Amino acid sequence: MPAPLFDSDFMKSLEQLTLVSKKLFAGRMKGERRSKSRGMSVEFADYRDYALGDDPRFIDWNVYGRLDRLFLKLFVEEEDLSVSLLLDASASMGFGDGSAATGTKLRYAARVAGALGYIALANLDRVTVGVLGEGLEGLLPSARGRRDVFRLFRFLEAVEPKGKTDLKNACRAYAVRHRRRGLVVLLSDFMDPGGYEEALRALLSRRVELVCLQVLAPDEANPTVVGDMRLKDSETEDHQDVTMSADLRAAYGRNLAALTGGLRSFCLERGAIPILVTTDQPVEALLHQTLRSVGLLA
Repeated sequence: MPAPLFDSDFMKSLEQLTLVSKKLFAGRMKGERRSKSRGMSVEFADYRDYALGDDPRFIDWNVYGRLDRLFLKLFVEEEDLSVSLLLDASASMGFGDGSAATGTKLRYAARVAGALGYIALANLDRVTVGVLGEGLEGLLPSARGRRDVFRLFRFLEAVEPKGKTDLKNACRAYAVRHRRRGLVVLLSDFMDPGGYEEALRALLSRRVELVCLQVLAPDEANPTVVGDMRLKDSETEDHQDVTMSADLRAAYGRNLAALTGGLRSFCLERGAIPILVTTDQPVEALLHQTLRSVGLLA
């Protein structure tokens, strides 16, 4: 049986947090955030001229009596936010020592996704989870409300790393299937031989608010191994004999910086939010400090 993502004390620490969207999207049900759209609610916002087909219940007859013109009352609606959590579960995400202190990249990403999903469900937002690999490998349909929290947790706990990475194909498949605008959080190491650019373009084409959370293991961010070794690609199972010298370590550092820096620049140029984290950073610190500092949580 998979280990639980959280204990009760951790979940209690999430109670006061709220996901923040810098954009406003039209929701399907009333939630706990304000939208600029106008509809039937309790707080008056503005007037506009009455047009044929408008609901006559919202005509302000007092204004008509004074001005002899028909005006429709507009109200601020409270709406739910659509939150999509996209979890890269390709084999490379299984890297890590598996300990309770750090764990694999996938386990860490699942815990972050679970925490964000819990916060969203507690605030009556609508949550969908997509598992990414060579395509869209799994989908948790739209969940809403606290009653779906443990369904979300069970789904995430059961995800295992396998197969190759194809972010482009997986994100395109999700974008086609899930057309609703909202907040999308993509959790991945972004180590895709085909690149990440087309994958992110597919998501951004839906005019969503995109957060790219790049998850690396400490040994990937700062390798400490030395000497001769045989490396195995976790996705292709190809082997490579190498000697980890100072020059090779420096070259690796440059390549990693190009990956992380390129992702950051790509996101910032398109209004997305890039976040880099290693699995030795406590999830609590990521939520309460990092994600608050970038304005994703309040």
